[in-house]
Amino acid sequence: MDHGLVKRLRQEVGDRLAQQRRLDAAHGLPPMSGEDERQFARALIGQVLEEYARGEITAGRRPPNAEEEEALAAGVHAALFGVGRLQPLLEDPEIENIDINGCDRVFVGYADGREVMVEPVAESDEELVELIQILAAYSGLSSRPFDTANPQLDLRLPDGSRLSAVMDVTVRPALSIRRARLGKVFLSDLIGTGTFTPEVGRFLRAAVLARKNIMIAGATNAGKTTLLRAVANEIPPAERLITVERALELGLDAFPELHPNCVAFEQRLPNSEGQGAISMAELVRRSLRMNPSRVIVGEVLGDEIVTMLNAMTQGNDGSLSTIHANSSMEVFNRIATYAIQSEERLPVEATHMLIAGAIDFVVFIQKRNDYATGGRLRRYVASVREVTGCDGRVLSSEVFALGPDGVAVPAAPISCADELAEFGYDTAYDGAGAW
Repeated sequence: MDHGLVKRLRQEVGDRLAQQRRLDAAHGLPPMSGEDERQFARALIGQVLEEYARGEITAGRRPPNAEEEEALAAGVHAALFGVGRLQPLLEDPEIENIDINGCDRVFVGYADGREVMVEPVAESDEELVELIQILAAYSGLSSRPFDTANPQLDLRLPDGSRLSAVMDVTVRPALSIRRARLGKVFLSDLIGTGTFTPEVGRFLRAAVLARKNIMIAGATNAGKTTLLRAVANEIPPAERLITVERALELGLDAFPELHPNCVAFEQRLPNSEGQGAISMAELVRRSLRMNPSRVIVGEVLGDEIVTMLNAMTQGNDGSLSTIHANSSMEVFNRIATYAIQSEERLPVEATHMLIAGAIDFVVFIQKRNDYATGGRLRRYVASVREVTGCDGRVLSSEVFALGPDGVAVPAAPISCADELAEFGYDTAYDGAGAW
């Protein structure tokens, strides 16, 4: 097979597919499901091959016969939707993380906590870079460059996994993929895995239905995004959701039966001339003009925090977001750090006043190896903190804290207990750690 021709045809089909994605997004249409996109790509492949054959005839050359055309179609389809030797790793349901430090240094992390080195995924580092470039060209809403001028890359793969790659700032190209093992996840699923108790689950559901603003905090790979998905799936389907992310990852719009009116925004990077960038802060501002019932910011990492907090205090109740932090209390200082670096340059005192008026609850999730069960990795909600006011700094109360059994248990009364009771949460507290 002429691999150069396959590459050229793949690029043509990929460009048309990306254009259709942009058109769908521009018209507010839900994105195609994975299977629908593959079917549409097959139709595009047929069109491109027909155009290629006509071009060959016009130029006086022999067009591909039926057998050759079938092989070309299969090659283009595999180049678009397959990722070579990475594919078996992405299809293994037990793999949570894939870390690649050069083409032949591949490590996978399993759900039970094991870390194993596996076979190479490419013949050379150059082939690995090309594979990443293919993924960057056809994933997300717009093509993302990955080259010497753009040595960093973040995107979501078609299966929902998060990919982060770097080159030229490391000795060899490096790639990390965090698998989205639980795409359609509910609070009941996380209760079943021991992430929190049924009581915490009832509290989270009531807080969502009561339109409380919730910030989910935790370290890298603690399970923040999975918990955010589960919390968001408690939002009634009649509400209009707008999600804002650096790279599409939440995928709430992929389940129209749960969220039929959902628009996903993705940050756009500048082109090679440094033009065309659209920042997270700009997208958050734009989302407020699009009649949202709730705005969900996938992950706060910068100056978009001020825009988001302002949105929360201007009537957009029920907003959700995640943030990196080492404890529920540290969240407030983390937000203040981002705010002081923002365009507004908010001082710490002003930021704390803004936090107190915007955020209702902070949910902290963490992970650790549970050696009592053979070192299996365990993720669990360790703390829930209610914001109660501001007196120069954010005042808060830890309403759920880690108990002796390693699960979050009631630790203090909830000031908005009456509101939560309207949505089915029993808030009778006896003052001794029980409800």
